[in-house]
Amino acid sequence: MPAVGAELETTLARTGTVSARPAPPPEPPRPDATAESVTRGVLARVRDLETLESAYDAWLELRLAHGAARLRFQEERERLEQQGSFLVGAVRAASQERTGSAGAVPAPESALASTDVPMREFLRQAEEKLTRAREALAKDEAESEARYRATFEEIRSTVQDRVRRYLSASPPRLRLLLRKVGATRAVLHVERVGGDASVLLLYLFTGRIPSRYGFLFDDSTEEVSLPPAPLYPEEGVAPGEVRPDAPALVARVRAPGEVLPVKGFLPVFVPRAEGGEDFFRLLQRGPVMEVEVADGPGFRGILTREESERFAGHLLRLKLEGRLELEVEAG
Repeated sequence: MPAVGAELETTLARTGTVSARPAPPPEPPRPDATAESVTRGVLARVRDLETLESAYDAWLELRLAHGAARLRFQEERERLEQQGSFLVGAVRAASQERTGSAGAVPAPESALASTDVPMREFLRQAEEKLTRAREALAKDEAESEARYRATFEEIRSTVQDRVRRYLSASPPRLRLLLRKVGATRAVLHVERVGGDASVLLLYLFTGRIPSRYGFLFDDSTEEVSLPPAPLYPEEGVAPGEVRPDAPALVARVRAPGEVLPVKGFLPVFVPRAEGGEDFFRLLQRGPVMEVEVADGPGFRGILTREESERFAGHLLRLKLEGRLELEVEAG
């Protein structure tokens, strides 16, 4: 029976009904790993196991390997520059020593001009060798970047294709909980969803995929005195831009692109009857997600009756279109 159970779980994972078993975190790339070997191995794993989580694990591994490769190329460029500067300095010192022994010390700018023929030839050969090394390094770097770029594109395309198929085969299920606060105010909660569902919901709400599989449940913070940032420093977001105010966050979510590096929340745009949209977010808070609306530079969790009704109505419309399973409970 264990074999049957494993087979059933694999089948369900392939259809998007359940998530696959959690995979171990990706190992750092070997220092000597080439772009070709890394990308070939990553794509083989993506194509072998058709689950969202496996694709995201490969994506993260590729991101780590790409960063390591860029660092190696940068270090090698710096090493070649240092070597070239050292050789010129050594030749200049040798020239000064040679002319100094004759009692005439030339100015530094004229030192190389007075160097004898063997010294100039030595410098010429060394500079030619360095030039060839720089050109070879630039070629290798360009080929590495092109290979990584093509692999990133294939992984993103694979994730998008799987998300669309999963949404079509099994729309995500939400349970909306209404908690009244006085006669005209309310708090809306949504029961916690799983990893696959969070990816599907982000695509349903925004038409874009998250940059990480576990984005909704990530409560890590780079500064212990601050709450978790709403953005990851990737996909065009600089490290100093991970904590935007509400208008800047809305602009980031609206910006064109295939990937959203959001963290800890789901963005939802809800149309207004008179035109325009309001920006809501489902902020992960333990067993539930709390619905908040953008209000000035921040967000507000206590909603007006009209806001709560419009948000619930938006989800209901998605349910009637067959894109979402919805259960509403008023408390």
